[in-house]
Amino acid sequence: MKIKKPQIIISGFLLLLIIIAYKLNMDMSELISRSFVKFVMNGVLVLAMIPMINAGVGMNFGLPIGIIAGLIGMCVSIQFRLNGFVGFFMAILVAILVAIVFGIIYGKILNHVKGKEDIAAMFIGFAFIPIMNFFWTVAPFSNREMLYPIGGKGLRPKISLDNYFGRVLNDLWVVKVKNVEIPIGLIIFYAAIATLIYLYFNSRKGKLMESVGENEIFCTLSGVDIDKTRIKAVVISTIIAGIGIIVYAQSYGFVELYNSPSSFTFPAISSILIGGCIGKKATLFHAILGTFLYQSIYLLSTPIANQLLVPEMAEIIRMIITNGIILYAFLKQERRKV
Repeated sequence: MKIKKPQIIISGFLLLLIIIAYKLNMDMSELISRSFVKFVMNGVLVLAMIPMINAGVGMNFGLPIGIIAGLIGMCVSIQFRLNGFVGFFMAILVAILVAIVFGIIYGKILNHVKGKEDIAAMFIGFAFIPIMNFFWTVAPFSNREMLYPIGGKGLRPKISLDNYFGRVLNDLWVVKVKNVEIPIGLIIFYAAIATLIYLYFNSRKGKLMESVGENEIFCTLSGVDIDKTRIKAVVISTIIAGIGIIVYAQSYGFVELYNSPSSFTFPAISSILIGGCIGKKATLFHAILGTFLYQSIYLLSTPIANQLLVPEMAEIIRMIITNGIILYAFLKQERRKV
């Protein structure tokens, strides 16, 4: 896979940050260890972009729909007090079932607004959040650790996973090389999902889905059910997003409800754009490279800004830097020739 000029320049900027961090005598081992975790805990959500982009449905601005499916799965697992890998995989199972239902409805709506999927997906995803906010307040969960301490009704905005499946992947097969901790279990899980996506898009059904994204008119004349294929892509993306938020939450140690799903969409889209996605074609290479570049810059910019500038300015500088490279990736993005 060819690395284009924007990715080279952004990689150069990341290298500059690494050099600065080294010159400032920062704990490089700690930064590298955290980079492995940050890469995977956000990386699965970026993988959720691939099916919809390749099917021609556009960027998955409705990512919160899949994230909410994952949140429901985790809440059900916590409700039954399941812990360890039993709780983790039960959350994934419930999330998949919910994501299938959500994905079918989401896909059917997008089929009615062909050509305007990105705008419609954004409104659908962000409009679904307040609807679910009402659900979180009235949902019939009874585990006291999930509920508000006063009144005993309504789910808390943040639910701890310490007694359930917090860090089950992070702590699985951790290898320490000098002072760098490598979470092998977490990386293997990410690699497994990436491999399944790779195998799917190298199968007959996956190639058919890509063909729909490349030339919908030709596929229609060939007798392909376009709407069904697009819905299938939306369902797969929604399922991956549901699994992604579970991976994120177990690594973070908390389940965040209410408005939290709104904060994951733009970083995921930004990552795959930075990785070199050209609009109608996304690969694992784009997702992996983009996640690495975005998360590494995000991780390094704050501590460096803290040391070089007034601490209160660190967050502002980090936002300027990260959003600046996103804008640069947009402006220098090569358009696909038809």
